[in-house]
Amino acid sequence: MAGKFLNLFKPVGRILPEIKLPERKVSFNEKIFWTAIVLIIYLVMSEVPLFGIPKTQQDSLSALRVIFASNRGTLMELGIGPIVTAGLILQLLVGSAIIECDMSKPEDRGLFTTASKVFSVLLTGIQASAYIISGMYGSLPGPTAIVIFLQLVAAGMVVLLLDELVQKGWGLGSGISLFIMAGVAQTILWQCFSPSTGLFVGALFQGTHNLVDWIVGTGIFPSFIGFLATIGAFLIIIYMEGVRVELPLAYAGYKGFRSKYPIKLLYVSNLPVIFASALFANVYFFSQLLWNSYNHGNTNFWLNLLGQYNYVGNGTQQNLQPTGGLAYYVTAPHSLSNVAADPVRAFVYLGILVAFCAVFSLIWLEVGGLGPSTVAKQLMDSGMQIPGYRRSEKPIESILKRYIPVVTIMGGIIVGLIAGVGDFLGVFGSGTGILLSVGILYQYYELLMRERAAEMYPALRRIFGE
Repeated sequence: MAGKFLNLFKPVGRILPEIKLPERKVSFNEKIFWTAIVLIIYLVMSEVPLFGIPKTQQDSLSALRVIFASNRGTLMELGIGPIVTAGLILQLLVGSAIIECDMSKPEDRGLFTTASKVFSVLLTGIQASAYIISGMYGSLPGPTAIVIFLQLVAAGMVVLLLDELVQKGWGLGSGISLFIMAGVAQTILWQCFSPSTGLFVGALFQGTHNLVDWIVGTGIFPSFIGFLATIGAFLIIIYMEGVRVELPLAYAGYKGFRSKYPIKLLYVSNLPVIFASALFANVYFFSQLLWNSYNHGNTNFWLNLLGQYNYVGNGTQQNLQPTGGLAYYVTAPHSLSNVAADPVRAFVYLGILVAFCAVFSLIWLEVGGLGPSTVAKQLMDSGMQIPGYRRSEKPIESILKRYIPVVTIMGGIIVGLIAGVGDFLGVFGSGTGILLSVGILYQYYELLMRERAAEMYPALRRIFGE
């Protein structure tokens, strides 16, 4: 049974809007349709401006937008930030056994989902209030501030329901993954092909200009570094996604029927880097909020430990940047020149990112039901066994324990290194964004192939656990 903490959310969960589970089998084409509808709604919301926001305001959180699939000054201002942060908080509480929750039980999983939903709504309100109170939109009159708050909360509720619509079987994958992938794709396309706007220019346009300078001996050819690094990051991540250890299995009901259970190097996928990036983004956001409210002169010792900021640039192009404290060291330097200017910051950031990715990998191993004991039980329930061993959970679990914990830690370290080094090389969409987008695309490819196979051969649904 779930602990007392999760049971508190039962009454609240009944009054929240909810997407019902499909009462029939949703066809493959119908899932594609609803997934496309959700994606279109997200893209439209990313372009609809918030009423009452001054257009001249600078974006001091631009480096974090990719992680939260958000867009400055639009209905997607908060993006998926509240949902990811709520999930992160609850998973840490469950993983550290502060609250009781057995994820193998449907009732506990349901209460965990309800609690995540309630926390997401609360955090939407908290973050919307923080954006307004911090002065991020400048000085606003009371009625305008209320209108902006209501817009952000309503948009947050829509995002929550869109994610729930996809996850409950009407669509493919999850809404969060879909939104992140769409945001990263937009960023990469814009950074590659954008025409000159006076603010910046796409890499291919700028690269052509630099190539001419390089040929005539008046310049170097630096603009393609990020472009080439982006391509390299894609290839490396795709290769890593395919590295796996395959455990031989036999089907007990049919002699001679053999199969394999793949244990991927990136066993928990890109979830650790999502949680680590969400944690860093919240440190950055709330430290900036406190700085705006209480520490403009960087004179408060305790708030300086959390984050020091200064405005960088001239005239209307000034931007707020971290210059010290924890916020400075959990923000990636997004170019080789920034790394060379402060190598200590780069190494500290990379070390913290890799450490947190490894820790979150181990936490998700149990919270996500991917541990050796859970997998062994699933294999037994599906009628599989390891050839040469008696049909029991114990031998399967003992063999899985040789691989899964080691692969989990290695996978967490690898995704942390790819995300961090990608940022140092200035990849388009950020190192974390590239890692997430490739991982999500790979998951969607596997999901589409599985859905198509199950549509053609319904008997395979039992093997897939559906």
